[in-house]
Amino acid sequence: MGRITARRALTKITAGSTPLRRIDTLAVEEPLEIRVAGAPLVVTMRTPGNDVELAAGFLVSEGVIARGDQFRSAIHCGGPGLGGTENQYNVLDIALAEGVAPPSSEVTRNFYTTSSCGLCGTASIEAVQKVSSYDVGADPVAVDAATVATFPDQLRAKQAVFEKTGGLHAAGLFDVESGELLVLREDVGRHNAVDKVVGWALLNDRLPLRGTALQVSGRTSFELVQKAVMAGIPILSAVSAPSSLAVELADTAGLTLLGFVRGASMNVYTRPERIRVDAPDTDAWQPAAPTTPEQKASIT
Repeated sequence: MGRITARRALTKITAGSTPLRRIDTLAVEEPLEIRVAGAPLVVTMRTPGNDVELAAGFLVSEGVIARGDQFRSAIHCGGPGLGGTENQYNVLDIALAEGVAPPSSEVTRNFYTTSSCGLCGTASIEAVQKVSSYDVGADPVAVDAATVATFPDQLRAKQAVFEKTGGLHAAGLFDVESGELLVLREDVGRHNAVDKVVGWALLNDRLPLRGTALQVSGRTSFELVQKAVMAGIPILSAVSAPSSLAVELADTAGLTLLGFVRGASMNVYTRPERIRVDAPDTDAWQPAAPTTPEQKASIT
């Protein structure tokens, strides 16, 4: 796995048993500085690999570019490595196509972006909510619930680095008509994994990603919904919970947001009509009956 994984010694302790020394495989986490035309844009902690896709996807998410022909080239250049040594793979300089405006001062961030939280430090929703070039709400896509139910297992089966380390998030893009997994990317950061998928799509001239679903391995934040909307992805599915702000943005944008997709069940938070159900009572999507005084008061 090269720079993607690292081997370290550890002590395995089990109550009532003799401690054991063993070698463990860890997911590598290193900084990547993304520059545009030589000017620093952002530093993110990521798992090395697919760095060009990561940078391209980040630029799509930030509204800097929206088409493959707006991205000209990328080159790794020298930057700091561990222990102060030079590492030519931790700085990536992006060249945009002629006539494409460079990132504005609002996009350029003078703070550290960690793998766990993404755009930490953003002061307001207005500062991070971008205007997408694509209308996901107008996408006529529909998919069988039984097909969506297969996405998490397909994703897990292809997570090669997670299998070795147990320490990476994954994002996979599916064609909803065929159920085919188009691309999968892993990273220590949820947002990085999604950016790599979006970057793959941009570099292969596949934006907007109409008729697709994005499956992620963890919870869904506002930022992940935003990235899906910016790439024109109409369906976002997760094995865990969404945040309230993620649901609000999905509802506003017209994105179908699913959570707790486990086994045959799933929670559909927005645009449920896109999820086809082969059952006798599919004609009526009924909200759950309120059970508490607070719930009853909220609908009166």
